[in-house]
Amino acid sequence: MKKLLFVVLLSLAAAAAHAQLPSVIVEDLDGNKVKTTSIVDGKTPAVVSFWAVTCKPCIQELDAMNEALEDWQEEADFRIVAVSTDDTRFLARAKALTEGHGWDGFTLLFDKNSDFRRAMNVNYTPQVFIVDKDGKIVYSHTGYNPGSEAKIIEVLRKISPKKK
Repeated sequence: MKKLLFVVLLSLAAAAAHAQLPSVIVEDLDGNKVKTTSIVDGKTPAVVSFWAVTCKPCIQELDAMNEALEDWQEEADFRIVAVSTDDTRFLARAKALTEGHGWDGFTLLFDKNSDFRRAMNVNYTPQVFIVDKDGKIVYSHTGYNPGSEAKIIEVLRKISPKKK
């Protein structure tokens, strides 16, 4: 039974790794409507991180990525998109938190109706996806342990190394 469960989970992970980014409407920091397909620009990959204000590991992971961002961007071309999964009750708090943590190097999106979260099958936060320049999901992980963000830059170096 365990072997069957492992095979099923492995198959699901492989399928997710080849999925495309869905088209859903979310909001940006200013309340403008944004299609999630705009994350794909045909030039650079994107790290898409789903987070919530009540999720301490989410905030720790985004802070770690923010701290490493400048160094990482010397090694690879990419963007970070932080997607708040908070509903309208926590929207103001989520926006204030992004400013308080200085995540101005990120593209900030707010999925207050959970449409994007559901379309990406995100059940737990933090959940991080890396999409290539064409929108194909090439990596995904759930949860955060300090230092695990190193895997993100490892993947980014492989798919979009900085031209020297």
